[in-house]
Amino acid sequence: MWRVELHAHTLYSPDSMVSLEDFLTACRRKGLNRVAVTDHNTIEGALRLKERAPDLIIVGEEIRTREGEVLAYFIEREIPKGLPLRETIDRIREQGGVAALPHPCDRARGSAVGQEMAEAVIPLVDAVEVFNARCVFPGDNACAAALAARFGKPGFSGSDAHTLWELGRAWTGLPPFEDAAGFLQALRQAHPTCRLSPFWVHLFSVWAKWLHPRKGAQAKLR
Repeated sequence: MWRVELHAHTLYSPDSMVSLEDFLTACRRKGLNRVAVTDHNTIEGALRLKERAPDLIIVGEEIRTREGEVLAYFIEREIPKGLPLRETIDRIREQGGVAALPHPCDRARGSAVGQEMAEAVIPLVDAVEVFNARCVFPGDNACAAALAARFGKPGFSGSDAHTLWELGRAWTGLPPFEDAAGFLQALRQAHPTCRLSPFWVHLFSVWAKWLHPRKGAQAKLR
């Protein structure tokens, strides 16, 4: 089984300061076989990393819709934020991508779709993040797992890493795959790992938001 990180951010997200070079070095050091780069509302960093490490990187995006966030995997064109959730899922499908709900029940995040909306759209997505290492309340991950089981959707774990230290904390065991179709098949045999990150990792995201307006432009050149 491969060790696959399915939820990770770089400095192309406004709440992370992880450079592309350091990101790649950390992924290799931690023995990750595939890593989905899911920056907020952009695939620019993911595309740059894919050029550097095509054997490692999955191009993804965490997209903020009107109803909450959705994850896209194996896309080639950036999907803008602010669209209706169902339209965003349609756009992922048009590219042959894979759509998933991240942290759907997380009551501490305004970006989560929430249980009611998750139940309404779950037939339209391919998978559910049943364990997010940044969830503050364990019951919220349990809620996501119950949703996936009730609707027969594959469940996976994600570190939701915004720092190098978090990368790979909640990886998912998957059989080897090469493309979106193979990824979908592999998800049916997913083995999520469940290791929470401490609450203080959220402080680094707050810190990054403060620094990004001043240093983000220069950092993106690296």
